[in-house]
Amino acid sequence: MSLLTLTVLGSGTSVGVPSIGCSFDFYSSADPRDNRLRPSVWLRYNSKDIVIDTTPDFRFQALRTRIPKLDAILLTHGHADHILGLDDVRPFNFRQSGNIPVYGSPETLTIVRRVFEYVFSEARNESSRPKLETVPIDNQPFELYDKQIIPIPLLHGSMPVYGFRIGKLAYLTDHNRIPEESMPLLEGLDTLFLDALRYKPHPTHSTVAQALTVVEALQPRMTYLTHICHDLGHQRAESMLPDNVRLAYDGLTVTVED
Repeated sequence: MSLLTLTVLGSGTSVGVPSIGCSFDFYSSADPRDNRLRPSVWLRYNSKDIVIDTTPDFRFQALRTRIPKLDAILLTHGHADHILGLDDVRPFNFRQSGNIPVYGSPETLTIVRRVFEYVFSEARNESSRPKLETVPIDNQPFELYDKQIIPIPLLHGSMPVYGFRIGKLAYLTDHNRIPEESMPLLEGLDTLFLDALRYKPHPTHSTVAQALTVVEALQPRMTYLTHICHDLGHQRAESMLPDNVRLAYDGLTVTVED
């Protein structure tokens, strides 16, 4: 039996919750689950440590959860809230030999190479910089440390992005539509993470109602809603969900058996 552990590093939106300058009463909540960093997760299996997305909060997320090392990075897409913490992997490089592989679509990796041009430049650099190796992926499954990773094509508005399935767990952030051809890739799940930004419609993110429609179609054992904004106070929002659907929160850890 093989175990996969997922820890939620951040369950919030692109601006985090609370966001800068807001004065909603929600932000005075005593429930720590109502404080949400930008969306990312940490996977651990076969003694390997992998993160999906490196948010602008990555340094704090890694310190708070005590990620001991970093063996690989999976990127869902190239938006700022999912890649801008990439420079913060340098301390892992200091303690590890070799480059850290970064997996993403060619489009995502093009953005990474543009934003972090100094990382990949062959010019002499007098300061430290991340040691990374970009690995392009497409819709085909690939092996990573003796487990199969299945990219799940999604649409984030008009932008193609990826979710990822590993065994009986799937993590789908930042999307407002799951293409019909991707649905069979999500059958038979134990644990599913789904984008559910808010109750009101949004042009690039799923609503709670849309997420629940996906849950009804796929019937995973347990679903966690993530990439959630201040509209969803944790306690009240959970009270209105089915028993097999919960809100993700920063620090949540789930373990899935193969």
